[in-house]
Amino acid sequence: MKALSIRQPWAHLIVHGGKTIENRTWHTKFRGRFLVHASAGCTRKQWAEAVSFALNAGLIGHASDVPTIDELQRGGIIGSVELVDSVDHSDSPWYMGEKGFVLRDPKPIPFVAMKGRLGFFEVPDDILAPLSRWQ
Repeated sequence: MKALSIRQPWAHLIVHGGKTIENRTWHTKFRGRFLVHASAGCTRKQWAEAVSFALNAGLIGHASDVPTIDELQRGGIIGSVELVDSVDHSDSPWYMGEKGFVLRDPKPIPFVAMKGRLGFFEVPDDILAPLSRWQ
């Protein structure tokens, strides 16, 4: 199964907070369910900017709707989501990039630590096996 590394707290917002667009600078022809990998890197400034964006856009009600930077799961799989389109523009308040992956049906998965990669990447079968009932 494919996975995509996404910085926190954006990965959390996809799986738990109703984020329906993943902003990118590139399109993909891939469609279907993929694993959401929360990348290991996240500075306090990046966390604050993301939470501020979501608050100002009315997408979350309070900063406490997002775990603190120390509470966020990082460096592993946190869920899965279905990619249904890749667009150049969107009316979604989550859209702020050059391109956007349209997402639906997020599903949390118990955290599985693993190293991420750039772009979509295949997750080894030995990591997938314990996740099969959660996908």
